Amino acid sequence: MAEIVRMPKLSDTMTEGVVAKWNKKVGDKVKSGDILAEIETDKATMEFESYLDGTLLHIGVQQGQAVPVDSLLAVFGKEGEDITALLAEAAKDGAPAAGPALKIEEKKPEPVAAPAEAKTAPASIAKPTPVAVASTSNGRVKASPLAKNLAEEKGIDISRIRGSGPDGRITKGDVEGFTQGGMAFSGPQEERFTEVAVSQMRKTIAKRLAESKFTAPHFYLTLEIDMSRSMQVREAINASIAPDKISFNDMVIKAVAVALKQNPKVNSSWLGDRIRYNEHVHIGVAVAVEDGLLVPVVRFADSKTLRSIGSEVRDLAKKAKEKKLQPAEWEGNTFTISNLGMFGIEEFTAIINPPDACILAIGGIMEKPVVKNGQVVAGHTMKVTLSCDHRVVDGATGATFLNTFKQMLEEPALMLGVGAI
Repeated sequence: MAEIVRMPKLSDTMTEGVVAKWNKKVGDKVKSGDILAEIETDKATMEFESYLDGTLLHIGVQQGQAVPVDSLLAVFGKEGEDITALLAEAAKDGAPAAGPALKIEEKKPEPVAAPAEAKTAPASIAKPTPVAVASTSNGRVKASPLAKNLAEEKGIDISRIRGSGPDGRITKGDVEGFTQGGMAFSGPQEERFTEVAVSQMRKTIAKRLAESKFTAPHFYLTLEIDMSRSMQVREAINASIAPDKISFNDMVIKAVAVALKQNPKVNSSWLGDRIRYNEHVHIGVAVAVEDGLLVPVVRFADSKTLRSIGSEVRDLAKKAKEKKLQPAEWEGNTFTISNLGMFGIEEFTAIINPPDACILAIGGIMEKPVVKNGQVVAGHTMKVTLSCDHRVVDGATGATFLNTFKQMLEEPALMLGVGAI
């Protein structure tokens, strides 16, 4: 008897999926465990294994098509089995059947794109091609009397001018914009733009961050940190562990983790009718990818060495960019860090990443004059901004956490115990 396979829910936030690639076609014999398709979720592209044996009788979702979770994905059964009634019943139940059985290679989605010249310049202003062709009717050039007289005065062959008026009629402005070098400008420059379909990842980012911004009452605390000691310590550590290296981001993660253990009220979540204070420290690290932003998680970051943190973050970032993260690698964060310092950003605010109560925005290390012992000297400082959910974290609580974090970076020995490197 034929059976329906539905679009699976492959992540906690997934509401719909896109079939990125079908690995089987209608008529193929499939065994349980075979990779049936690659499905793009809001966070990764994941292989979907068949859990049925049989012949693939129907494909309900075209390659590139987005459908809600639980939609009819495919139908398996015996070769030649009539599934008309099953598809009709599925459609009645609200599971889209997407028409008759089809072969994917014969049904490819139309790409959403603008002309090639506009792809690299969204909303750009593009000049028309300089090859001028006048609009004619019955062999006569369409032009206003004023345009004809002006062209004659200037000694311009009016047939070489492209008209910008109704039906290509040549106007005075067209003649004035024409040069003897053969350039013709069709009046106002054309407006061009590119539109692309919103990816599953971007849809989820938009939904979650809008909910966060307009549900959680945000407030922000900014602090400037003297990074001179961190710079000295990092240089000494890297010299001792060469060719391995640690980054400032690794030090930031470690300092945050230690500060969270000392300030557990910041390591928390709003759950509606209760607040959860987490005793474990799982730090989400925002990673920019092609379609937006992913937040892989460094688990138990407080107990890990700087080298371990650095290696794990590099591995997770690589997987994120290749869309190979698994659910266990992006779920469970208790606090999030967003670092734009490497892009030269001095200071910014970030939107809280649910279910966390806080997110820390890290700016770049800037060289600037600072006052030390009453003297103005060259220094290196870094600005950080803590975004807090005021339902959970009050101003004094957030400020205490920030000052603990600052102490860790201004005197790294406070966070680097035996075996911490």
